[in-house]
Amino acid sequence: MDTRLNLQPGQNGTKALVQKYGDRLIRVRDRYDAATGTRYKTVERIEETRPWHPSGSRESHRMARAADEPVLLRIGYAESALRETVRQRGGRWRPEEKAWVVAYGTAEKLGLIDRIVGDI
Repeated sequence: MDTRLNLQPGQNGTKALVQKYGDRLIRVRDRYDAATGTRYKTVERIEETRPWHPSGSRESHRMARAADEPVLLRIGYAESALRETVRQRGGRWRPEEKAWVVAYGTAEKLGLIDRIVGDI
């Protein structure tokens, strides 16, 4: 099964689903099954929310990641200087996700952790 479309809430094609799921909507994907000629629209949504504390600590901190782990960053079109900085640090534009791929360590050094929208 192929995934050809990966939309964030608010993008074209998600309006009805945003109305249905509201803030619980995470992502909408169109998947295609070439064998049966079928398109599937899938929805990733939040089913339940409850407090969680990492074991051994009550402090809020991020899950450990390898510095070379690729992540997707959202950078606005008008942020040309930031885009150029990410490009110089090895970032690659991924048009299908409309996001930049960069190593987690690079995102951390540039202070862009809050812009991570997914993993590769």
